[in-house]
Amino acid sequence: MALIEWRDEFKTGVSGVDHEHQELIASINSFYAALDSNACKEKLVDRLNDIYGAIYSHFVLEEKLMEKYNYDQYEQHRGNHINLLDDIREITDNLENEQFFDEEHLKEILNSWFSVHFRTHDARLHQLQELIASGDTDTGTLKHFFQNIKDGISKRN
Repeated sequence: MALIEWRDEFKTGVSGVDHEHQELIASINSFYAALDSNACKEKLVDRLNDIYGAIYSHFVLEEKLMEKYNYDQYEQHRGNHINLLDDIREITDNLENEQFFDEEHLKEILNSWFSVHFRTHDARLHQLQELIASGDTDTGTLKHFFQNIKDGISKRN
């Protein structure tokens, strides 16, 4: 059984980003399949390192995009990236050093990541990217974009 199933709520609205997110989910599910099959510690550590590398690369691209457009939520978004990477590194280090492997903690942070970060931070960033790329970015359009985001958040709370 997969740890994370792709759901519509994960969609950012940008097909390339959604595809990359689906690949990250597949990598995570592959790790859990190896865990369920009692793979050796080295194989599990390698898979976690692969996941870390894929996520790190994805974050670098997002952060360059945020810097390019002087993104208003850069620090908050980047901080969220740093926290996830720190958590994955800590879990990997613990597994590698045979101290312990907190499977429930990893499941919790990954599920939280996909259910919250994709739907909020990534969706907003990549929808803004598409708007800017379309060339339709006058002040009124951008104000409308940000108001729609605020209205969406208010409706969920």
